[in-house]
Amino acid sequence: MGVLLKKRVDRLPVVCTGGMMNAAVVDIMNKTGHTLPAAHHDDVLMAELAYDVHENTGFENLGIPFDVTVEAEAMGSEIDFGTLSCEPKVAKETFPSVSKVVCKNIKDVMNSPRIHTIVQAGYRLSRAYPDVPVIGNITGPITTTASFVDPVSFLKELRKDKEHSHRVIDYISDVLTGYARLMVDNGADLISIGDPTASGEILGPATFEEYAVRYLNKIIDGIHAVGAPVIVHICGNMKTVKHLLPQIRSAAISTDAMVSLRLLKRAHPQLTTMGNISTYHLEFGTAGEIAKKAEKLVRDGVDIISPACGLSTSTPLENIRAMTGAVKGNLEH
Repeated sequence: MGVLLKKRVDRLPVVCTGGMMNAAVVDIMNKTGHTLPAAHHDDVLMAELAYDVHENTGFENLGIPFDVTVEAEAMGSEIDFGTLSCEPKVAKETFPSVSKVVCKNIKDVMNSPRIHTIVQAGYRLSRAYPDVPVIGNITGPITTTASFVDPVSFLKELRKDKEHSHRVIDYISDVLTGYARLMVDNGADLISIGDPTASGEILGPATFEEYAVRYLNKIIDGIHAVGAPVIVHICGNMKTVKHLLPQIRSAAISTDAMVSLRLLKRAHPQLTTMGNISTYHLEFGTAGEIAKKAEKLVRDGVDIISPACGLSTSTPLENIRAMTGAVKGNLEH
């Protein structure tokens, strides 16, 4: 929280937000007996598993939920909730086209059973562990829309049917703002927005600016209005959209592994950067290799150390602890 508020801190934080960066790996669930997919639907179990992640990994936050299908489900998409080792995914989108989208009453969306579960879990965590920041996660506006509208049609319609595209994304931005504010009102200290579909590689710079920047900022402003900072994660190579990142009004920008945060910081020193240890290396590398990568990010001046993107549930707990231990150890010398 100190880093996000641009305060002087004694050392860098090392976190894993939750949501698309879910760190509830198989090693932890087998060790504790608190497991997915059951925890997606039970606020007590969700809170227990979020604490298990914090306690066992060394990440300095509590993060909920554990996937990116919450908003899609609330909008009517069919969800496959997966298994202990396989995260939920959208099985079938609700609408074939943005032109066919019927906007539900936002209050009805907020009454979704899973949204209620997540808000309650956040409330429990904030009361039980007041000294550990609770990160509430929402899926960004482009990714959310692509999860209840056929994604192939939707991405084409961003250019071919701008009227309906703006109508739907503006509406979903209001939904996401309401959901985020509900989490903040019930104890979440900050909000992380993961918008993997809004990558520069998928959208290109003009579409990224027209839709992603515009609607991310609408949501960010709505969350700031209730006093909570915001982190935004964008996937992919940012080369084509790097110049647009300072327009995003979040407290920090989190990036994928292929982005050089050292160079990003050099180009835009005002940005608070977060990331970006490769999740591939976290799964398949050795503990020693992971520790060296974490130490390099600290030397490079990255502001918040974090995995680069979604963690595989097969990631060894030993590797995660090597990452968090290296960051904390660096700052003790």
